[in-house]
Amino acid sequence: MFIYVTEFILGEGEAAGILPESLEKERVVGQTQRDNFRAAHRAGVKMVFGTDAGVYPHGDNAKQQSRMVQFGMTSVEALQAATINSAEALGQAGAVGVIAPGASADIIAVAGNPLADVAVLEDVSFVMKAGEVYKSE
Repeated sequence: MFIYVTEFILGEGEAAGILPESLEKERVVGQTQRDNFRAAHRAGVKMVFGTDAGVYPHGDNAKQQSRMVQFGMTSVEALQAATINSAEALGQAGAVGVIAPGASADIIAVAGNPLADVAVLEDVSFVMKAGEVYKSE
């Protein structure tokens, strides 16, 4: 479930050109979506991190994690959803989603502890993918 997308659509959707019927649909289903997220989490459903970045701007993807925490997950669970759980769902356990010898380690750095405040992941200062630095402040 992409729970951040409701917030974006209702706050920025009209200015972003989202159709009026889509805005109305989001008003109707947004709360149900959040309620279902909470219920699935409480029931022990293994969650994975997803993004609806085709709707909201690329780069806002990490906002999904803080909303996952807002609607019931711990920071650890949100991080696991974005790493090991997603890797397992894609059949890539041990190859991605972990920092380990032989794994394709994509690494980011942030100014803070995401276990204390997962929202720090919304401001990434360093990105390394497959050993190549893409961003370094």
